[in-house]
Amino acid sequence: MLNNLTDTEEGDGGAQSQGDSNPKESSPFINSSDAAAEKSQQYDGKNMALFEEEMDTRPMVSSLLSSLANYSNLPQGSKEHEEAENNEAESARKKPVKAPQLGTLMGVYMPCIQNIFGVILFLRMTWLVGIGGVIGTFIIVFMCCATTMLTAISMSAIATNGVVPAGGSYYMISRSLGPEFGGAVGICFYLGTTYAGAMYILGAIELLLIYIVPKAAIFPLEGLEGPEAEAALLNNMRVYGTILLTSMATVVFVGVKYVNKLALVFLACVILSILAVYAGVIKTAVEPPVFPVCILGNRTLVWKNFDICAKTIETANGTVTTQLWRMFCDSPFLNATCDNYFTANNVTQIQGIPGITSGVLSENLFGTYYEKGDLVSKAYLESIEESDDPLTSANRYVLADITSFFTLLVGIYFPSVTGIMAGSNRSGDLRDAQKSIPIGTIAAITTTSTVYMSSVFLFGACIEGVVLRDKFGEGVHGNLVIGTLAWPSPWVIVIGSFFSTCGAGLQSLTGAPRLLQAIAKDGIVPALRIFGHGKANGEPTWSLLLTACICESGILIASLDSVAPILSMFFLMCYMFVNLACAVQTLLRTPNWRPRFKFYHWTLSFLGMSLCLTLMFLCSWYYAIVAMVIAGSIYKYIEFAGAEKEWGDGIRGLSLSAARYALMRLEEGPPHTKNWRPQLLVLVSTDAEQNVEQPRLLSLTNQLKAGKGLTIVGTALAGTYLANHEHAQRAEQALRKLMETEKVKGFCQVTVSSNLHDATSHLLQASGLGGLKHNAVLVSWPRNWKQADDHQIWRNFIELVRETTIARLALLVPKNIAAFPSNGERFTEGHIDVWWIVHDGGMLMLLPFLLRQHKVWRKCKMRIFTVAQMDDNSIQMKKDLTTFLYHLRIDAMVEVVEMHDSDISAYTYEKTLVMEQRSQMLKQINLTKTEREREIQSITDSSRGSIRRKNPAAVTTQLSVTEEPPAASKEEKPEEESKSASSPVSPPAQVQLIHDNTTPASPATPSTLLTPGEEAQSPGEQIQRTWTEKCDGETAKPPGATTPEDIKDIFNMKPEWENLNQSNVRRMHTALRLNEVILKKSSEAKLVLLNMPGAPRNRTGDENYMEFLEVLTEGLNRVLLVRGGGREVITIYS
Repeated sequence: MLNNLTDTEEGDGGAQSQGDSNPKESSPFINSSDAAAEKSQQYDGKNMALFEEEMDTRPMVSSLLSSLANYSNLPQGSKEHEEAENNEAESARKKPVKAPQLGTLMGVYMPCIQNIFGVILFLRMTWLVGIGGVIGTFIIVFMCCATTMLTAISMSAIATNGVVPAGGSYYMISRSLGPEFGGAVGICFYLGTTYAGAMYILGAIELLLIYIVPKAAIFPLEGLEGPEAEAALLNNMRVYGTILLTSMATVVFVGVKYVNKLALVFLACVILSILAVYAGVIKTAVEPPVFPVCILGNRTLVWKNFDICAKTIETANGTVTTQLWRMFCDSPFLNATCDNYFTANNVTQIQGIPGITSGVLSENLFGTYYEKGDLVSKAYLESIEESDDPLTSANRYVLADITSFFTLLVGIYFPSVTGIMAGSNRSGDLRDAQKSIPIGTIAAITTTSTVYMSSVFLFGACIEGVVLRDKFGEGVHGNLVIGTLAWPSPWVIVIGSFFSTCGAGLQSLTGAPRLLQAIAKDGIVPALRIFGHGKANGEPTWSLLLTACICESGILIASLDSVAPILSMFFLMCYMFVNLACAVQTLLRTPNWRPRFKFYHWTLSFLGMSLCLTLMFLCSWYYAIVAMVIAGSIYKYIEFAGAEKEWGDGIRGLSLSAARYALMRLEEGPPHTKNWRPQLLVLVSTDAEQNVEQPRLLSLTNQLKAGKGLTIVGTALAGTYLANHEHAQRAEQALRKLMETEKVKGFCQVTVSSNLHDATSHLLQASGLGGLKHNAVLVSWPRNWKQADDHQIWRNFIELVRETTIARLALLVPKNIAAFPSNGERFTEGHIDVWWIVHDGGMLMLLPFLLRQHKVWRKCKMRIFTVAQMDDNSIQMKKDLTTFLYHLRIDAMVEVVEMHDSDISAYTYEKTLVMEQRSQMLKQINLTKTEREREIQSITDSSRGSIRRKNPAAVTTQLSVTEEPPAASKEEKPEEESKSASSPVSPPAQVQLIHDNTTPASPATPSTLLTPGEEAQSPGEQIQRTWTEKCDGETAKPPGATTPEDIKDIFNMKPEWENLNQSNVRRMHTALRLNEVILKKSSEAKLVLLNMPGAPRNRTGDENYMEFLEVLTEGLNRVLLVRGGGREVITIYS
């Protein structure tokens, strides 16, 4: 509410200079003048010293209240207003602002009366009563008036809930339901107001050409019948309507002040016209006016070109034919040939206005609906006609110009009750808007509803039925039907209604451009920004031009009865959303919903909304659908392309309530397998500038999600939250920006903790809310983990694997993430290969299916490989897997790969040796001196024992049995690691590479181990220092250079292999064999998915685990390692 207020200004000198030298921050919620700023400053160092450090952001209440006193009641969100207020602050202080003076009567009641009473009352009300009957028309009037009354109640509640900016329904709806609804309904309201202008102009032209100066028609109607006459009338309406529209637009462009000055004149015309009608009704009880109607048989004749309603008259010279005779006969003589119907039926003259006491009401109670071209006839009169006799001289009878039905009458009538927003549109000029708007609007609707309902009965009781159904008064000498009832003269109504319709048209052309300008200035519809500009004085020039063009489209329709349902749609949609806004705010019980108007209830708002929707489809179901499509298109356009606004709207509150309800429902139990989808927690790392290091990880996220499910992108920072708050904010902004770039819909989260492992663990545990939590973790493979100086990187990765396992979360680890495709790339062919080695709940089946939903992978085909052992029937496995995939509805090729037991190659031993030696190097870095000496002694003892083993039989036996370390070493190892982790020491200057106590070094590769402070060692303490020296002193090949072909005989074993941990040898053997098979089958695949082995249960083999995974995926371009979460994620059932 207080967003329009300017920032607090810094005072000069005095007590305020005693604080720090930093300038005060701009206050986010007050607008104070210099005097107010000085007043807030004077408390510094005095009795408010307790709060003096926060005085810049939390000012004194006295300064806030002084700012509120000068609050300017202009549309919120208007950037131009804020800039003007800042630029003219000095002059505003010198020049006092004139307070608005309008009260309830002139500010709300009269404008509403003028806008509600309009062209429909004067031109169509009598016809509606004649066609629909008194009962039917009363139902229509009651429904429409009830709708506007309920809408006014809802509008009053919204308007009194705080300060209402000038802007009417658009501002109320947009601030209550959000920018999307506000923009959509605002544009609908704008179109309704624009087409209302077209309707008023067409009404004015109809009055002009039919009742005031019929001879001014450019396309003459004389002598024309049927479609030709109708086309001529419509063309006249188009030409004169365009001329009048141009004149009105020019007047609005030149100066709105002239329109406002003439408003009282137009209002006086409306009131005088209505009073003249009531006066005429009273007069009919005493002396009904003379308006005869001539009826042939039961057909109403057009009273034109004849003076006497009779076939012949008796004169002194005998019987003489009349002008009426000459219209139906070929000569004025009595023996002339005449129209058959004219010959067979009598001519009757009846009184068109029999009076309120005549009892004609009983005849007009029920409706009489016509097809287009039907004759307007009077019931209870005898009519003789042949069934096969064609209708001749049709232009001499009063005919129905359109096909009429109940719903058409609703659409034509509803515009006559619009205009209830006129008071709220002027809230900026009201002395007390929160009091005047409810009272004035409800009083105006009560007044107009009373007039409309009473007029239905009065017209039905005073006017003959055939006259009521005569839309253009052709049967009463071409007079306006309601004018025949008026006193003292029909011209009072004709002239008064002409000026009132012109005035209403001017008001529409004045209000609609300003509404469009307000929407454009809010910036929620990018395409309309040009219409926010205008002349130097703020007049909306471009908006007026667009309004005139749209209004011209309504004028080209040229029929008042066709334009009325169009604007009814737009107004009804606007009123429906006003009711919805009030109902939503009431039901949500938001703390800020405290209207001063207390006579509202959400049931009334829902009833009003239901009535609006019902009337929309009653008026015209196809227009209703078109209006909804327009509003829906604008809503989606604003949602995707519009500026984001946070106005504290009710839809946001509704979303919060719905989210809370849904979260509570999710707590009832885990989702069924059929509803399982990957809810991803994406863990990314950031560099020193808080930029994401693996942007392709979010590209893969987008491709996996296909826009569905939960996505949380998280990153971890090391340190304290207080010290790293700004870094965390920058990291969050970087994540949001990258998510927007990669089109990943979800949330981002940054966690700060003392170290990266704890921060990541916190993300894993605390992300999500209630039942809406992640069930899968996506993290990139740690690059260059072998070369990394900080070994904590891969240790954190392994801990993450363990934590996801214990938390029953799926784990997805893309390797070589930089090689993965971006969202803009397309694979035109290729395969996604799945290596299904162990069952993981179906994750390996589901992920390729999800990937192939994305356009990047859509053209790739899916292949599934599974491994068969010696005891397996590979043919049966392939059949079973094919059947399983068929039931899963997954299209994929199946292949079973047979892996027979084979001897462990020398290459495997060499790889294992390299891995274990590197493991010892990593451990040695973290050993303390005491631990290092203990390790050396253990290795020395083992080495002495291995010297004695010379015969091949001992070697063969040792290869077949897994070597177990001493129990003491197994128990001491975790303690040693915990000690090294809790009290790290600097590594020695010369790093020694030693073996694990489970893999003692061979004495065949002796070298000297130098410990700090020692100058000589005994020969027994000489052990292997490095794995790059062989026993003969030659330099060994690089670890990856040894191949199985280099070794001819498996039993020709090197001494270093004797003491390798056989469990590691077997794991390395499995990794090498699988890698060999995968490279053979899937080297050309676009993506390879395979099961990810679990981390070792004890931490003694963490380094080896990383090496196993490296060997398993070596030579593959894109790999996605998948580890299931321990539950089924795919099912064959529907």
